[in-house]
Amino acid sequence: MIKPIELVIFDCDGVLVDSERIAARVQVVLGAELGWPMTEDQVVDRFIGRSHAAIHEQVAARLGTETAAIWSERFEHLHREAVDAGLAPVDGLPEALDTLTLPTCVASSGSHDKMRHTLGRTGLYDRFAGRIYSATEVSRGKPAPDLFLHAAQQMGVDPEACVVVEDSQPGVHAARAAGMRVFGYAGGLTPAERLEGRDTTVFHDMRELPTLIAERQPPLDQALPIHKI
Repeated sequence: MIKPIELVIFDCDGVLVDSERIAARVQVVLGAELGWPMTEDQVVDRFIGRSHAAIHEQVAARLGTETAAIWSERFEHLHREAVDAGLAPVDGLPEALDTLTLPTCVASSGSHDKMRHTLGRTGLYDRFAGRIYSATEVSRGKPAPDLFLHAAQQMGVDPEACVVVEDSQPGVHAARAAGMRVFGYAGGLTPAERLEGRDTTVFHDMRELPTLIAERQPPLDQALPIHKI
């Protein structure tokens, strides 16, 4: 028996706002400047979908804590400049939100300050205000399940009744570990094959999301009753 979907949990960067391309470009620039040259694909593998703290740990292990601190400070400055210069919602995302009828929330590796900035710049903040959760609120970031389980608990929904919309490999792994069904958005930087796996529907156009979710609601005779947590 499958529980009906009762909550849609959105990642932020690369799912709501088209910021992962900006972040990847900035990380490539910083790597060249500070002694860790990387291609965009390598940045996607190492950094995309992970928290600021996790990225900082990787840089510190490679280049030392002093350089990691400089890297973090420079990233925040350059990323903010680029966001202010032209951040947009993910293509098709506003239309998808207009069509969705289920409750929604956000669970992101980014900080609350970062999400206030990016969601605010794109006019999306008010759509999720009061239902935004950050990896800074849990002890382990993605790919651990902690953040998604925290979001489900705060929203009062059983994890098995949640679906997660993610665009990164750490994100889809975290959602699966939380026992949630996943919609892997492959319209960004992460190739579709890196998102594929159990309980995961991979798609390329955000406008398709409401229909895909509706199609995966179990028939009434196969649905388990929902129990709030």
